[in-house]
Amino acid sequence: GGSCPQKNAEILSSQYGINLFLAGLLLTFAWAVHAVGISKSHLLSYLITLMLIQLLWMLWYLCRSCTQRRLIRDKDTHAGARWLKCGITLFAVITLILDSFKVGYYIDFSNCLSPTEGIFPVTHAAHTILQVYFLWCHAKDIIQSFKTLERFGVIHSVFTNLLLWTNGVLTESKHQLNEHKERLITLGFGNITIVLDDHAPQCNCTTTTLCSIFSQGIYYLYPFNIEYHILASTMLYVLWKNIGRKVEHHQQHKTPFKFHGITVGMIFGLIVLTSTIAVVVVYLIQIGRSKVKSELALTMFYLHAIFVLALMCTAGVVALLIYRLEDRSLDNSKNPARKLDAELLVGTAAGSWLLSWGSILAIICAQAHPKYTWYNLPYSVLVIIEKYIQNLFIIESIHREQEKANDDIKTLRIVTISRGSTLSLTPSYKEIYNGRATCDIGELPCLVSSSICARESDGSGSANEETNQGNSPVMHSASEFSFYSRSSVADNKRRILKNIAAFLFLCNLSLWIPPAFGCRPEYDNGLEEIVFGFEPWIIVVNLAMPFSIFYRMHSAASLFEVNCKT
Repeated sequence: GGSCPQKNAEILSSQYGINLFLAGLLLTFAWAVHAVGISKSHLLSYLITLMLIQLLWMLWYLCRSCTQRRLIRDKDTHAGARWLKCGITLFAVITLILDSFKVGYYIDFSNCLSPTEGIFPVTHAAHTILQVYFLWCHAKDIIQSFKTLERFGVIHSVFTNLLLWTNGVLTESKHQLNEHKERLITLGFGNITIVLDDHAPQCNCTTTTLCSIFSQGIYYLYPFNIEYHILASTMLYVLWKNIGRKVEHHQQHKTPFKFHGITVGMIFGLIVLTSTIAVVVVYLIQIGRSKVKSELALTMFYLHAIFVLALMCTAGVVALLIYRLEDRSLDNSKNPARKLDAELLVGTAAGSWLLSWGSILAIICAQAHPKYTWYNLPYSVLVIIEKYIQNLFIIESIHREQEKANDDIKTLRIVTISRGSTLSLTPSYKEIYNGRATCDIGELPCLVSSSICARESDGSGSANEETNQGNSPVMHSASEFSFYSRSSVADNKRRILKNIAAFLFLCNLSLWIPPAFGCRPEYDNGLEEIVFGFEPWIIVVNLAMPFSIFYRMHSAASLFEVNCKT
């Protein structure tokens, strides 16, 4: 009888969150298009109010948890992994630096800026600190009390972070768009109307040098702020889905990250990462300088990306072939975190697929084709294929049951010796895998009077066994060699999969860097703007690019988990 009210509470809270988000989204859009009567102070006031409400809820939850700290609470062992918490902490620290830059920027332009632009970064900094602490302490919680109230509190937090993410994406996109419009002139696309969308303050800065540092630094830090808020919203969403959930109590096997055995994947991945950073630096320096330099920068980017994507496709295909050769069942148990990971992978990949299909159609339909635009065709095709293969690999990896080695269950085997017979216990699989198997018969337990006795001492027992060994060799059965052979093959497969996961992890980090820091050929090659029109294509890019950027970071996080699990 209690399930119906709780289901209603879930529906009501989700509708509350969606309306909260839509109101903020419309306000953000109105500010972006310079709607009459809507200023930035109105948008910031709305966001400040949402953050203050979330702060009050988090403080109430923390105080209530402190008073009930002695109670045993259910935990979702799959949610809020330690490496995920460390990642969001790193992004939060950089976000705090961004907030300090905004405070400095407000101080320098305080004569003509609204007070909300000074209040916002201070409120946001307090919100960031408390939210990271909350996620570290309670991301794994399965809430079983005050469930209706908590549903509204958590879903409010989810959509508050989504609105902060949207605000960051829009601000950063407007900055990138202004730079893009200026660069189009150097590529010879003079027929496109260039109108800069400027929200700069209408007054002079008190200290010109500091203003330049703050204004430029803010836009380089925005990618980390964007990732912080989307990660926070996903962790809070899992917490919301876990409210009132009943879980089975079972031991969770820890999967720590180890560098051992992934040297090859790490080396190739670091080479890709280093080369990508070099390409991005050269691209940002050369693009917009002249038509020739811009075309060379675009050609360099496409050739590098084609090579990296081809390597990633090959690695993904090899991993899938290894999975096809294995016979291991999938874990289909209910897991909100894993389900969300799979949905986000496919959903955010659609952003890149949309841009890639747009580029393919533009190349097919365009009347004139500059030489550098032809490299866009294999690049766009490889983006589609690579994401398709990688999604299959990651989703299957996170659903595969983890291989367990149980020390308490050992295989009984008869070891035949010329002078009598001994029933012994073979080493467990874990002992073989770790290289601790031993052939010292003195360490094997024996069967005496139909019961298994303790290990013999190093005295007479060892001497007797050595005498037996000297008189007659042990006859190893064919099944024993087969067991060792299967163990070796499984070990080699596992090592290859770990290297592939490590390589793809670093490659996804590498491919996150270019669009996050302004290296966006979808903006700069100009072909799509001619075919689809400037404004329609820019709208498509601005909508799809944030999802494409998030896909790379989310894929890297998922591949890190795959590496730990394999």
